[in-house]
Amino acid sequence: MEKSIKKYFALFALPTLIAFSVAFLIPFILGIILSFTEFTTVTDAKWVGLSNYIKAFSNQEFINALWFTVKFTVLSVITINVFAFLLATLLTRGKKGTNIFRTIFFMPNLIGGIVLGYIWQLILNGVLYYFDVTLTFDAKYGFWGLIILMNWQLIGYMMIVYIAGIQNIPKDIIEAAKIDGAPRFQILRNVTIPLVMPAITICLFLTLSNSFKLFDQNLALTAGAPSKQTTMLALDIYNSFYSKTGWEGVGQAKAVVFFILVALIALVQLVITRRKEIEN
Repeated sequence: MEKSIKKYFALFALPTLIAFSVAFLIPFILGIILSFTEFTTVTDAKWVGLSNYIKAFSNQEFINALWFTVKFTVLSVITINVFAFLLATLLTRGKKGTNIFRTIFFMPNLIGGIVLGYIWQLILNGVLYYFDVTLTFDAKYGFWGLIILMNWQLIGYMMIVYIAGIQNIPKDIIEAAKIDGAPRFQILRNVTIPLVMPAITICLFLTLSNSFKLFDQNLALTAGAPSKQTTMLALDIYNSFYSKTGWEGVGQAKAVVFFILVALIALVQLVITRRKEIEN
């Protein structure tokens, strides 16, 4: 059997390898090359070296989008994971009806980003109407609107991951801590959280990457208004491609920087949190 697998491995792996190369690897490499060129299509690219990267970092809109995205990501990652973990602890106590609540809290994750953005735009503008303002009246309203939207969409999803982690904790460890007289907060801090670290690693990675890459909701909720003060990185890259003539190369350079930034931050987060994981 092993000889047969080795013999036909290349044959069975070839379709997947071709699909991966065509859909990801080749466009990825081509994208990096195009970031050093000035182009409108891939056939008329003209080499300009680091010029696009210099323009990108000299562009104040890009710097503002970067700073706005960082602030949004830090706050959303903290709030989403805190609320998701609290909900998970409440819904793993064996109370009746917990499965219904789990389903209800998870459902917002099933709604598409554009639809979700427009729904919350109507809701939040309806509330702010009584204060004679809108989401685009000031950047702070758009910022908190995005935070609320992101929390509402992802808390239920992260909650499910935390529930799986909590339910994986051996009950005898919790019972032993209770017998020893440990209070509930101490059990949570010294037993539950250390044993749920694999779930925390996953949730931090998902919320971190999704927050940095947010596009649909940003476009639908504020579209960067007012004066592009609520523009996030993904939307800024999109605007560089389609709103500024001759900036395709700069947009591609921004996309490469965006990829490197997200990859590095996610990698650092994975390394740090995995070191804190312990075996049950």
